[in-house]
Amino acid sequence: MDGAETGPETGDLEDSQRPDEFKEESGKLSRAQIFTLISSASINFSSMIVCSILSPFFPQEAAKKGVNSTIIGLIFGCFALFNFISSLVFGKYLVQIGAKFMLLAGILTSGVATILFGILDKAADGTPFVVLCFVVRAVDAVGFGAATTASFSILAKAFPNHIATVLGTLEIFTGLGLVLGPPIGGFLYQTFGYEVPFIAVGSVLLLMLPLNMYILPRYDAVPSRDSFWRLFTIPKILFMCLIIISMSSSMGFLDPTVSLFVTEKFHLPVGQVGLVFLGLALSYALSSPLLGLISDKKPALRKWFAFIGCFGTASCFFLLGPAPFLHIKSVLWLFILTLVILGIFLGLSATTLFPEMLSCAYENGFQEGLSTLGLISGLFTSSWSIG
Repeated sequence: MDGAETGPETGDLEDSQRPDEFKEESGKLSRAQIFTLISSASINFSSMIVCSILSPFFPQEAAKKGVNSTIIGLIFGCFALFNFISSLVFGKYLVQIGAKFMLLAGILTSGVATILFGILDKAADGTPFVVLCFVVRAVDAVGFGAATTASFSILAKAFPNHIATVLGTLEIFTGLGLVLGPPIGGFLYQTFGYEVPFIAVGSVLLLMLPLNMYILPRYDAVPSRDSFWRLFTIPKILFMCLIIISMSSSMGFLDPTVSLFVTEKFHLPVGQVGLVFLGLALSYALSSPLLGLISDKKPALRKWFAFIGCFGTASCFFLLGPAPFLHIKSVLWLFILTLVILGIFLGLSATTLFPEMLSCAYENGFQEGLSTLGLISGLFTSSWSIG
């Protein structure tokens, strides 16, 4: 370990510096890179549990409070709206706020909001319950936007030559969070009631705070004059944003509807509804590392990955129902198999678009460094939230 870093919790790494510990050519990870991976993995895992735990039981619980399906969908969508707005702001001011501080503040905010969401069943039925759901979800979204924007930027800073591979590998932990969230949420809900799932996962998220506070290096940088408006003038960037929006919107359709559909159509109990999501999450998590590695080795294939991912995702949605004109009977095994295939197609696009957007920005004159990484991270996260 050379003298460029005083410790994982105090080392300041300037954009102008590329110490040996962050060079990837040797093929050996430095301590700072390992700490960064651990930090990002913990955030991916815990935040995805927080996001996915609602799916198996919240729509039914909200229905008991007199909330219709449209409002339930808006409660899910409220998270994305505020995540979209906050991600743009945090991406723009990442350098001024500080990547590490932004990440830690985001974890704290999201954890507290998750616990508060667990006591909303005490609210009066109807409007009071709905209003409180919107407020707490909005606060949670702001925290989540801060944490994810900072995490993407830090990863790209630490692994500039292997972004897709690293992002793909970390999607294993994203997938694990998505896999464990619904069944854990369904089990805790059936066993202990509404409050315990949120208190449990909110506490797990808060436990990530001291871990990341200690191990994550601090990254300092000088703000650049580049802006989101300049990014929006690049047609390729805008096109990739549209792809991200289409991918995330397909995921957004599933959150408020799958649990209701499989409960009514296949008569599954709440505890088993979460298991249905396993197919999508596992296939996405297991395919992403390989797809990310191929993307880094063969950057020219990224556009084909995006095309195949979009076409395959559309095809899977025709099968999920299935569409009436296909004249196929809706059966549980076909529904789960389609979700498995859907996860692979989503991985094709999700692991390749971020590094491609970053490469495009550099090709159009953006300065290499944390400031540009913040802009791309914010744009990527906000585009996902729009969907």
